[in-house]
Amino acid sequence: MATVDLHFHSLFSDGALSPAEVIRRGAERGATLLALTDHDCTAGLAEAAATARECGVAFLNGVEISVSWGKHTVHIVGLGIDPDHDALAAGLQGIRDGRINRARAMAESLARVGIEGAFEGASALCDNLEMIGRTHVARYLVSSGHVKDVRSVFRKYLTPGKPGYVPHEWASLADAVGWICSAGGIAVIAHPGRYDMGRTLTERLIFDFKDAGGEAIEVASGSHSLDDLHKYALIAQRYDLLASAGSDFHAPGEGGRDVGRTDDLPPICRPVWQRLLENGRVLA
Repeated sequence: MATVDLHFHSLFSDGALSPAEVIRRGAERGATLLALTDHDCTAGLAEAAATARECGVAFLNGVEISVSWGKHTVHIVGLGIDPDHDALAAGLQGIRDGRINRARAMAESLARVGIEGAFEGASALCDNLEMIGRTHVARYLVSSGHVKDVRSVFRKYLTPGKPGYVPHEWASLADAVGWICSAGGIAVIAHPGRYDMGRTLTERLIFDFKDAGGEAIEVASGSHSLDDLHKYALIAQRYDLLASAGSDFHAPGEGGRDVGRTDDLPPICRPVWQRLLENGRVLA
């Protein structure tokens, strides 16, 4: 089990724990390098970095940006960013501005199939309303007894073709990667095993990503099976991409990997954190 986790969330986006709590949780599980990557938001990074220093854990400033690419929504993680960079901050604010309207539309769609009060219920579970998203709606449906767990909510209601899903135009791939690079970071394709793409489309995504300045891909992910781990290690090698590792932890008991618990990268991989260490982006 690796001691590096470069993808997880706090209550500043759709996680359930504060930045301090999630960093301490990772440190307690033996992590030596952590990166908080909240969705479209950097507000928790200062608290996370301070807690990492207290715990004696190395830390990277991170973010996970929602991207519309063709008919697909993909996520791009930025590692080693300057959270105060103007272009990045403005871009993330633009994404957040659209979240509330989307959540209201999701609630209206759910009401049409008999589930009332989803917007109000999700809002009560969200510490920052402009960060409201599908996970908050899912948690409301679980807490109100409509569905047994978050994973089942997504399967039944919140994915394309289901009654609570609402499409949304996020950032472009070129913009997201550009913001990350201009802020001094490295862009990473997050959990590629989650995207419903065949080989040809995956290859096209990688080419577009690299053309925009992207350099890395998540090989070890809480969303990946052992077969996925080896598949994306080979893809990273084939397309000359650095490899990253992240649990994608959101909350205790919500499935997947716990924070600080990721698989070891296969030996053929070139870890992205080595480049970030060389570039002085890791905070002691």
